[in-house]
Amino acid sequence: MKLVYFLAAILALTSSVVSAYDPSPLQDFCVAVKENDGVFVNGKFCKDPKMVKAEDFFLHVEPGKTDNPLGLAVTPVFVDQLPGLNTLGISLARIDFAPKGLNPPHTHPRATEILIVLEGTLYVGFVSSNQDGNRLFTKVLNKGDVFVFPFGLIHFQLNVGYENAVAIAGLSSQNPGTITIANALFKATPPISEDVLTKAFQVDKKTIEYLLKQTWYNHN
Repeated sequence: MKLVYFLAAILALTSSVVSAYDPSPLQDFCVAVKENDGVFVNGKFCKDPKMVKAEDFFLHVEPGKTDNPLGLAVTPVFVDQLPGLNTLGISLARIDFAPKGLNPPHTHPRATEILIVLEGTLYVGFVSSNQDGNRLFTKVLNKGDVFVFPFGLIHFQLNVGYENAVAIAGLSSQNPGTITIANALFKATPPISEDVLTKAFQVDKKTIEYLLKQTWYNHN
């Protein structure tokens, strides 16, 4: 019986370690540097703490340009843009929408997202996993409203208003990553086999060939 308890404890400990995508920092800060001369922590080398300045924790974000087919601009504030985020397990993005602009179905493989609307009206939603029956959860958000997109689930945001909209997305990783579903399927390098896509979507090859020829807008 003691062996069973011991194995259970080891399993619990292992599970907790595996689930920690952005481990807690072991120092006050670890400002990321591109050089290879430093301490390698959480995917980035740390700047010498004695050389760290306030500017390492500061970034000014301008409104994004939405003159594209989606009417969308996503301005990331991840560790690559703000080195002071390294090891802190948090980041954000400013999202600008033109009227009827869309942030297409996508997922963040390393983060939960929490969104607050600063201006405009957004129709937002996410789809649960296969095990949960792929249920769709949606809500219309107005200025000041907040919505959470659970870890790793496919989600989207659509500006349903006639004016520009702005939102801020907080993410639970310094480097959350983004997988835009359409891009991943129809702009993979090298391309996914047409036979795979045809059977997966249950359509003819002409439809897949048409989709493969489209220009898919990419964002962070």
